[in-house]
Amino acid sequence: MSKIESKTGVVNQPAEKIYKYISDFNNFQSLIPEDKVKDFESTKDTCSFTVEGVGHAGLKIIEKIPFNLIKISSDENTTFDFLLWIQIKELEPGDSRIRITTEVNLNPMMASMAKKPLKNFVDTLIDQAEKLSYE
Repeated sequence: MSKIESKTGVVNQPAEKIYKYISDFNNFQSLIPEDKVKDFESTKDTCSFTVEGVGHAGLKIIEKIPFNLIKISSDENTTFDFLLWIQIKELEPGDSRIRITTEVNLNPMMASMAKKPLKNFVDTLIDQAEKLSYE
C-alpha cells in the first residue's frame, strides 16, 4: 500500500465543531472544489463522486472517534482499495489542526502515477477545510 499524508491544516474552530461537520458526508462536498469533482452524491455515512485525474471514488465512514478521528474506506464500486483518516487535534480552545492520511492499494506502476494527483487531492481538502465556517 502507498501511504500519502496531507500537509497539516490550521483551523480556528473547536475540534468538536470540525468533527461534527466533517463526519457527515452531506457536508463533504464543500471540502472539494467544484472544478475537481463531478457527479457528487451523498448520505450521512456514504458518498460517491468522480475526481479529475483520479477517477470514480465511493467512500463510506467505517469508524468515528468523537472530535479526533474519522476513518473512511473505499466502497465496492471504487476501482482501487484505500483507507483515509481525518485526524483533528485541538491545541487550544478554538485552535485546531487537521491532517488527512490515506493508504492506497495499487500496483507499483499505478501507485507512481496516482501519487501526485492523490497528494494534490488531500492537500486541496486541507486547503478547503481551513476556509470553511463550519456552520
